[in-house]
Parts: sequence; C-alpha cells; structure tokens
Amino acid sequence: MEQTTTNISQLNRANLEVPVRYCLYARKSSEEEEKQALSIDSQIREMMQMAQRDSLNIIDVYKESHSAKDANQRPVFNKLIEDIKSGKFNGIVCWHPDRLSRNAPDLGTVVDLLDKKLLVEIRTYGQRFTNNPNEKFLLMILGSQSKLENDNRSINIKRGLRTRLEMGLWPTTAPTGYLNSNRTDQRCQSFIDPARGPVIKQMFEKVGYDHWSGRKIYYWLKEINFTTRTGKALSLSNIYLILKNTFYYGMMEYPRGGGKWYQGKHETLIDKDLFELVKTQLIRTEIVNRDREYAFTRLIKCGHCGSGISAEGKTKIQKNGNIHHYIYYSCSRFNDHGCKCGYIREEELIRQLENMMDQIDLNEIGIKQKIKAEVERHKKFQAGLLGIKSKIKVADIDIRSYTKYILREGTIYEKRELLGCLKSRLILKDKILILEQ
Repeated sequence: MEQTTTNISQLNRANLEVPVRYCLYARKSSEEEEKQALSIDSQIREMMQMAQRDSLNIIDVYKESHSAKDANQRPVFNKLIEDIKSGKFNGIVCWHPDRLSRNAPDLGTVVDLLDKKLLVEIRTYGQRFTNNPNEKFLLMILGSQSKLENDNRSINIKRGLRTRLEMGLWPTTAPTGYLNSNRTDQRCQSFIDPARGPVIKQMFEKVGYDHWSGRKIYYWLKEINFTTRTGKALSLSNIYLILKNTFYYGMMEYPRGGGKWYQGKHETLIDKDLFELVKTQLIRTEIVNRDREYAFTRLIKCGHCGSGISAEGKTKIQKNGNIHHYIYYSCSRFNDHGCKCGYIREEELIRQLENMMDQIDLNEIGIKQKIKAEVERHKKFQAGLLGIKSKIKVADIDIRSYTKYILREGTIYEKRELLGCLKSRLILKDKILILEQ
C-alpha cells in the first residue's frame, strides 16, 4: 500500500509542468469549534512529515494566528499571496483548505492564482488541488462549506445571545461592580461584587447627590486604591462609561447603542431615580464645559510631563443659596495619565502672571504698540460717539498696570493676545508658574 501511494504521488508530480517550490502555511483559528483543532506547531510537524514522505521542496514556513473569517485581515496570508505573485513559491502545503480561507474573497484569490498558473499545487493532509477543473471545484466547495459554517455559527450565536437577554441574563463579561457566576447551572448570571459593588454605588451617589465631577471621582478612587478585576485603576473615560451604564439599575442595552432593551434579573446597585440624577448632572457639566471657553488654555505646558494645561469649571451652591463659580487649571495628562501636576485656581494663576509682568521687559513683547492701538481706538470712540476730543497719551499710561488690568478684566481674546506676545514658553509645575528661559 505504501509503495502504491508513493508511485501515485510521484506520478502526480511528474505531470506538473514546472518544479514546485512549496511554502508551508499554518494558521491557528480563533473560531469556537476549532479550539480543539491542531495547534500551529502540530500542523507544522504533521506537514513536515508529509513533505518528507512525498519529497516536497519546502522553501519557507508561514505562521499566523488571525481568523480567516474576514477578507484581507491576515497580514501573513497577504504576504504569502504577494510572494506567490512574485514567483518565490508556486505551491502551498497546509493542514486543510479552511486554513487558507473561510471567506469568498480570499478563496477567489487562491483560485485565481491557480487559473493564472502562478500557483501550481495546494497540498493538504489528505487532498491535492491543481489547475484541474474538478479539483478547483472541490476546493471551492470546501471553502464555501467553511464560509457556510461561519455564517451558521454567527446566526446561532446571535440567537443564543438574544435568548439569554430575553431571560434577563447579561451574555458577556459583567461590568465593574458585578461578577459572573462560575457555576454551570448559573451561566450568564451576574452577582454584585462584594469588594467593588459598594464603591460603584458610592460613585453614583457622589455624582447624583453631592454633584461630584468625573475627575473628582477619579482622584477619590485613586486615594482608596480602587482597581478592577484585572488589577487596573479606572481611567476617567471608563468612569463616565460606568456612570452612563443602565445595567446598574436593571436595564440592559445589547448591543450598546443598538436601541434594543431588556429587563435584567440581576440585583441592582442603584435605582432609576439616582441614575437619572447622575445623568442630569453629567449633562449639566458637559454643557457648562462645552459652552465655557477658558483664557489660559493652550498657552501653558505642564512642567512634569509636557502635556498641555486644561481648565475645568466648578459651580458650588451654598446652603444659603449663594452660587460661586470657580475655574481650575491642571495638566491634561495627555502624555502621562498619572501626572502629579495638581490643580491651581484661576485667581492664583492670574496673581502669578501679574507678578511675572513686574519681572519681564515689556518692550520686548511689543506691548507698547498694542497700547497705542488701544488708545487710538478709545479716542475714535469718544470723538465719534460722544463728540469729545480725548487728551490721553501713550506716555501717560503705566504699561505694567495695563497688562495687569488685561489679565484681571480683559476679554479672553485680550488675555491670550497678551500672553501670546511672550517669547518664552509658560510652564506650570507644582502649582508654580515659570517662564521658560
């Protein structure tokens, strides 16, 4: 029997028009039903044994772990195709046709290479495909079968997810504050995490009842060393995602943003009224920050990490009804999420800028020319509207006092224009403003 197999193999190779130079392609799929399939190393070992048995000339080995479900998503496979087109190889050895493709475009590419005779032969563990109509037809059937399996699997998975959601079960990893049950009879059931659930509840309460901002929550979590199940701290963006997640009061949207809602059967951490309070607070903060423009942003850099300095407005309502608005400047943490720059109030920032104006040469920043233009504008206003001829001269104006007045009372544009004249960059480090030399 072995002798017969060898003779047939030799006869097949003899019928090939050109010598075949093979590349070995091994792919480990991530598809669920293939978890028990041969690993990459096992595929290579089996294929090498077959190549040695049939005297196949293996030039190179290609390994890949990307799924073949979607077209043009496998960099190694794409390189293999390019190498075949360039004439480096004209044969492929793989474990099964579905290693090469589980989608129509990639399958069409392989068949097209066979049609153009750039690809002479494809060898699998138990089959052989050449530019023979019957063999190409069989290759396309096997490839189409793999695609059919993918499509059916997708339908089955979606049906299973929908069934669990209709049962009130969350089908994926439970959000922070909950744990997935490990018991087989409680599959997809979520339970409150005794370590993290109470903290998540406090997050909602602090935002809803005490009007905390997301950034204040972020620093509070760092102070108490709060981490997720994977041991990582919550980022500011993740905090907002949690505060907007309806799962915590019992309603589930799947997929997120899909508009399909389900009533969960899990125990809730908060009620809907608290969630709506938090939602209102987040919207109010978003509107305030969106509509408010801050004078000194984009003009100052962090002295610790080099990120830009950003601003955030705060509104505090006292028990007697008085309302106070504050603006805080701090590092945007673009370059370092853990930057320790700290916060500084706008009033303190202006005070330090005023002191800085006493130390720099104002002639160097061309401020006199700007004051002259402002005086001329004021003269025209008085003469044209009030009929008064102004006697104000540039020499009569204290330049330093004028710059301080602009910092305190000027418009955002005037403040930015003034600081934009500085030839050196402003640095904020440890709440101290420095003019970089």
